[in-house]
Amino acid sequence: MFRRLDREERCGLIAYVTCGHPDLETIPEIVEALEASGADAIELGVPFSDPIADGPVIQSSSRHALQRGVSTADCIAVAAAIRERSEIPLILFSYVNPLMRLGAGGLAKSADAAGIDAVLITDLPPEASGEFRRALSRRKIGMIFLASPTSSAARLRLIDQKSDGFVYYVSTTGVTGPRRELEEDLTARLDAVRAKLKKPLAVGFGVSEHQHYEALRDHCDAVVVGSAIVRAIGEGKRSGAAKRAASVVSRIRGGV
Repeated sequence: MFRRLDREERCGLIAYVTCGHPDLETIPEIVEALEASGADAIELGVPFSDPIADGPVIQSSSRHALQRGVSTADCIAVAAAIRERSEIPLILFSYVNPLMRLGAGGLAKSADAAGIDAVLITDLPPEASGEFRRALSRRKIGMIFLASPTSSAARLRLIDQKSDGFVYYVSTTGVTGPRRELEEDLTARLDAVRAKLKKPLAVGFGVSEHQHYEALRDHCDAVVVGSAIVRAIGEGKRSGAAKRAASVVSRIRGGV
């Protein structure tokens, strides 16, 4: 994906959806609409009861999905359904606990069969990722790790070394959620972080407006949009969820 973005000389957009919100059956339709509206990759969020990195919007969507009984296996099955209709890169976004039932080997086998390209385990530091890395690597599935404003230069080097594809930079020390304004020093921080990395840099947490995309596009390789999409999905009838999600991507990408 990033080689294509480099050729096209543009900043990519990675769209997050919570699997099972509003329901499992609608997610492939939503992903198809997101891709048509300009999303370059999809983060498929596994609902979790204690998502420490997620703000109220995604927490609410996870609670909704869990109340409907959505499991990690369900999310992987949805990924397989998406893959039948699209080649868009798929990143399984989760925490350690929901994946433990499958185990590293089981996760890798299932993700491979479903056509998942990479896994981001939010609360798994690279130092403790060996078992998952080995299992996923054998299936040619990447792992993505998070960097944050508190990451030291040494830690950035480790995250860069261990991440496959790109490094996900968390824009703030807070949780996810749409924000009216980005932090004033964010672009300067991105420039400093980017200069230390060999892998492409994606930035998320708080990106929800076209002016955010415009402000960040020259300072990173992709932006990640989550809460704004999840909120739009939940704001109306299920039948209009895909259209509302796509409108968020169109607005952020094109300002329309």
